[in-house]
Amino acid sequence: MKFRPLHDRVVVRRIEGEEKTKGGIIIPDTAKEKPQEGEVVAVGPGARDESGRVNALDVKAGDRVLFGKWSGTEVKIDGQDLLIMKESDIMGVVEASESFKQAA
Repeated sequence: MKFRPLHDRVVVRRIEGEEKTKGGIIIPDTAKEKPQEGEVVAVGPGARDESGRVNALDVKAGDRVLFGKWSGTEVKIDGQDLLIMKESDIMGVVEASESFKQAA
C-alpha cells in the first residue's frame, strides 16, 4: 500500500534509541521512553496560504528530524509503526557533522 500525506503533514518512522546506558546497564522495553528522533518517510505537497498558493515544506523524505514527545498520531501501515504529524510539530532537522561524515 502506498500512503501520500495531504497538505502540510509528514510521515515519520521513529529511530530507536540505545538499548544500554553508558555504564552498560540494559534498559528494559517497559522503562524506555519513546524516541523523539525519526526519519521522514513521506511529505505532503504543502499548506495553502490565503491566496490559494501552495507553500512547500522545509523537510523532505530521508531527513532525520527531532519532534515533540507527544507529537503526531501513531499509525500502522504495511506492518510499520509510523507517526503522522504536521510540519509545525517538527523541531528541526539533525545533520551529521563533517567529522562524523568522514568517519562513516
